[in-house]
Amino acid sequence: MLVDKKSWLAVSPLLVFLVVYLLLSVLAGDFYKVPVTAAFLVASAYAILITHSSEDGGSRLDMDGRIAIFSRGAGDGNVLLMIWIFVLAGAFAATAKEIGAIDATVAMTLKILPARFLYAGLFLAACFISMAIGTSVGTIVALVPVATGLAQEVGAGVPLVTAIVVGGAFFGDNLSFISDTTVAATRSQGVEMRDKFRANIRIAAPAAIVVALLYLWIGRGVGPVLTDVPVDWVKIIPYLLVIGLALAGLNVVAVLALGILACGIIGICCGNFGFVGWMASAGSGIAGMGELIIVTLLAGGMLGLVRYNGGMDFIIRNLTRRISGPRGASLSIAGLVCLVNLCTANNTIAIITAGPLAKDIADKYKLDPSRTASILDTFSCLVQGLIPYGAQMLMASGLAGVSAAAIIGHLYYPFALGLFSLAAIFLRRY
Repeated sequence: MLVDKKSWLAVSPLLVFLVVYLLLSVLAGDFYKVPVTAAFLVASAYAILITHSSEDGGSRLDMDGRIAIFSRGAGDGNVLLMIWIFVLAGAFAATAKEIGAIDATVAMTLKILPARFLYAGLFLAACFISMAIGTSVGTIVALVPVATGLAQEVGAGVPLVTAIVVGGAFFGDNLSFISDTTVAATRSQGVEMRDKFRANIRIAAPAAIVVALLYLWIGRGVGPVLTDVPVDWVKIIPYLLVIGLALAGLNVVAVLALGILACGIIGICCGNFGFVGWMASAGSGIAGMGELIIVTLLAGGMLGLVRYNGGMDFIIRNLTRRISGPRGASLSIAGLVCLVNLCTANNTIAIITAGPLAKDIADKYKLDPSRTASILDTFSCLVQGLIPYGAQMLMASGLAGVSAAAIIGHLYYPFALGLFSLAAIFLRRY
């Protein structure tokens, strides 16, 4: 009984985080009014306070010793590398937006929409843009206003076209090399992005094809879309460069650095900004990643203390107690990240929180780490796409002027992604 009490105490920081975040969010009536950083700070402080004895159970730790353990967790190599990538991704996204790369990409994808295939074309456009810019929210912000305008022109339903954009946005958020969920999933499992992409595309591509065919059938009666928007082709180069270099296997840090350089050269040559403006744009992008960086550090430190106190071993024992093989292990990882995502309403934070546990389960049952990273990313995106209090759904409903529930009723891609992912697990493709 003493061991059980000690084990439950060891994992209690995770419970404190979930309770603080959920309780305050419910009381506030808004899941985005309570900063997740504050919830992690409370849980981290609690984790430091309950850590008393040394690893061998002997001498008592003083406060300096506890903070040192917390700092080692926060300063883990994978955690720090993730932060450097977040910094570069923020700088790239901001400089690309400043030079007009998003507008150019939107114009290009709308220009090549096949006549009479508005729904399927809009879905594919959202897939491409989200793959290019690596953010579902950014894709929604860029495309939902355009989609709602097109819906009014051709007499289509606003909730439907909004759901089409949101579904395509999650396709890229799940697969893009510069998506924070991809970064978090690959770093937590210690795999290369291209390996996770190969495992992921086998699930996401069939799901996207099925959904695109469904939209093709639904929209077969919609008339042609006429677009006469000039495309500034040179400004699409940074996105194409990033995708091409990442697919070629170049290190992600180098890929993002070259992308930032390309944005700077194009922006200066086209007169979008000078050198100082380029630096200012990159700086604002880095600053925009501040909360995610802080969450990553706090989560790393808190989980370091949980692991030190034996909490990870306790969780793994309970999660894997009835697991008989790799299939059960894969399902337990999927269930874990889904549960955390439901509680936090943030797929990146869910991956950061569940990633270390998933890594231990994968090691124990000899799962392919690239497939484990794919499971983390896929199932977190699945849940994120179906909760009405997620950032993406709130953003989409606000821009479109319709309820989140109305959008979810037409949101087919997350459902298809979930079904294909479960099928892959049961068929041992994961």
